[in-house]
Amino acid sequence: MDQTSSGPAGMLAELTRRRDARSARASSFDQTGRNRDNWIVMPGEERVLADLRGPGYITHIWMTQSCRIQPGPGQIDPWAVGVPMLEIHNALGVSWEVVDPDYYRKILLKIYWDDQTTPSVIAPLGDFFGLMNSLSGSYDSLPLSVSAKEPELHTFGGSAAFNSYFRMPFNSRARIVVENQNDIPYLQYFYIDYELVRDPLPDDTLYFHAHWRRSLPNVGWAPDLQTNSIETTLPNLDGRDNYVALETEGAGHYVGCTVAVRHFQGSWWGEGDDMIFIDDDTWPPSLHGTGMEDYFGHAWGMQHNAYLFNGTIVHEEDVPGFHHSYRFHLADPVRFSKRIKVTFEHGHANHLSDEWSSTAYWYQTLPSPQLSVPPVADRLPLRPIDRLITAPLPELTHEQVLAREAAQARMAGFVQRRDQLRAERQAEVDEWEAGNARIAQDIRVRFDEEDV
Repeated sequence: MDQTSSGPAGMLAELTRRRDARSARASSFDQTGRNRDNWIVMPGEERVLADLRGPGYITHIWMTQSCRIQPGPGQIDPWAVGVPMLEIHNALGVSWEVVDPDYYRKILLKIYWDDQTTPSVIAPLGDFFGLMNSLSGSYDSLPLSVSAKEPELHTFGGSAAFNSYFRMPFNSRARIVVENQNDIPYLQYFYIDYELVRDPLPDDTLYFHAHWRRSLPNVGWAPDLQTNSIETTLPNLDGRDNYVALETEGAGHYVGCTVAVRHFQGSWWGEGDDMIFIDDDTWPPSLHGTGMEDYFGHAWGMQHNAYLFNGTIVHEEDVPGFHHSYRFHLADPVRFSKRIKVTFEHGHANHLSDEWSSTAYWYQTLPSPQLSVPPVADRLPLRPIDRLITAPLPELTHEQVLAREAAQARMAGFVQRRDQLRAERQAEVDEWEAGNARIAQDIRVRFDEEDV
């Protein structure tokens, strides 16, 4: 008799079976019951968005945020504004708000597993989700997505919503933290969805990791020579000078990366190969590719396509000089038992000196490697800079002097009221941060006390 199992199979099979688990969420909801559903995060401040007791799994993270500079006073009292930004055109004279174009790189996302003192995930907030170089672009992959606000698409600091569906296990504890390394506050909305289970995680559990890296720029041996010219066709038989997206020790599997390239030559940035060294590899590596567009699942350059596992987020035809891509190894994870080094040539045989940055995603055993990122000044994107022409003020009339003095006085009053509101919000979020921890603890206790 055929003993083949008739149980469910396939990616969604788990939905057909009952699980002894409890779903829950930590979020930025207004714990007073009103609609101020965001947290203010002050300059230099860390906020613990979720502090969870395991065992359990983070199943989904959603975030959106706002960071506005106010060069001049608005005519609406900050205390009367119930939304994070007015979105009134500056030309109308009602408000004056300018987005900080670099703020996605100034905020760090850090995640800690099981009482480790160093993060297993550390990346600029935007880059973790795929909004790289603080440059907005929409895409939809299986584990990550960005939904950019259409009028702000392909702008620096443009508004966007982020989603992560990476499954992230934790045995005893999970802490998700944002750190504002900016010199102005920003507002953070978030959902962190998770499920609790009763039994300790299996011994073979691998933990989610992510790490942001940057080469500013790569050091190429011939950035002045034309890509694909006969002179650049030299052998690379060791990968020694390749860009390194991931290097770690332990056992686990690499599940992909996002890569941002700031190309300077105006030719083609992607003629380099992917080379992934596993365990005791020397040469050639276990995985050797044929070109960057090939690694990202495209061909003959990169197209304006975004698929479940591979594609383009920002194309160089959208924003000249910028190309943002992703490749997720979810159906084809890259396994390692001792160590792994994921590298890419920057131009064939590393002849180009483009600027590269990346976030690598992988699962591995604990303890986590010691992960860090450069200071904020070394993370800022290389934005195109407009040429500005200024002139000294002319000799002012009495009325002009009075007008300027009145504007200064109005700004001083505006800043005073604004800063009072920020202080109130900061104290409020202190309470909500503690409230989130209490809510999570209460859910854990009630779940543990239930009759199974």
